[in-house]
Amino acid sequence: MLEGLRAAPACLVTVESTQGSVPREAGAWMAVFVEGLVGTIGGGHIEHQAIAEARRRLGGVQGAAQLRYALGPALGQCCGGVVHLGFALVGAQDVADLKQRLAPARHPVALFGGGHVGHALARVLAPLPFVLTWIDSRDGVFPPHPPGDVVCEHSDPVHSAVPGLAPGSRVLVMSFSHAEDLEVVAACLKRQRAQGDLSFIGLIGSRTKWATFASRLQGRGFTPHELAQVTCPIGVPGIRGKEPEVIAVAVAAQLLQTVRDARAPRQTQAPDQAMDCTHLVSRRP
Repeated sequence: MLEGLRAAPACLVTVESTQGSVPREAGAWMAVFVEGLVGTIGGGHIEHQAIAEARRRLGGVQGAAQLRYALGPALGQCCGGVVHLGFALVGAQDVADLKQRLAPARHPVALFGGGHVGHALARVLAPLPFVLTWIDSRDGVFPPHPPGDVVCEHSDPVHSAVPGLAPGSRVLVMSFSHAEDLEVVAACLKRQRAQGDLSFIGLIGSRTKWATFASRLQGRGFTPHELAQVTCPIGVPGIRGKEPEVIAVAVAAQLLQTVRDARAPRQTQAPDQAMDCTHLVSRRP
């Protein structure tokens, strides 16, 4: 979207605040160009009307900086909630501000293992709200062109990468050997004991594998309370199939369940506070 603004102006449509059941959360956005658009505020009739309104403004029609949409029969939607949309004309001069303002919240994930499931997971996680560090002790296991902004890291021994993980990391352990898996999990539990700053520790494998690991980790002095911080098997329960892509989807869904929206609720702007939409609305979440 930002590159498109260098060539042509757009109308930025943002979900400013919501009430009740709605398609998208506050902070969602789309950029409407004379031809084409980027992003989505939830689809359906509300998006159709918002696109039409944005293009009227691109054509020179003036309007309030914020409009209210009730998602009821009149709009052809039965969500029942209310959405307040902001409209702002933006262009090349706004690229730097928009780059900062619209950057999505991304949560660190450390993926230990470059096997088939690791490759599938890297592809699935790339477009999701995560920033992925992919770690393995072997050479030549990463693709020549990793998906998205994935950072590939060689670490030998592989568990030596654990102390340097970003605070709040969600850790996924699926190396090529159970011995490596055990050392990575142990390193994660040591870090939890010292810092308690890992958001999730997930280990691929069966309940039998975890029973063996738990016994060995208890032998190293880890308590049942500490072991309870490890999720094994990983993945949303009830999804059948052991194909790498199926496992990757189940694990990605489980990670998404751990994510909480960090944005503060937005307040609806009173009509007399509305700003002219011919310049960028500078309110930030």
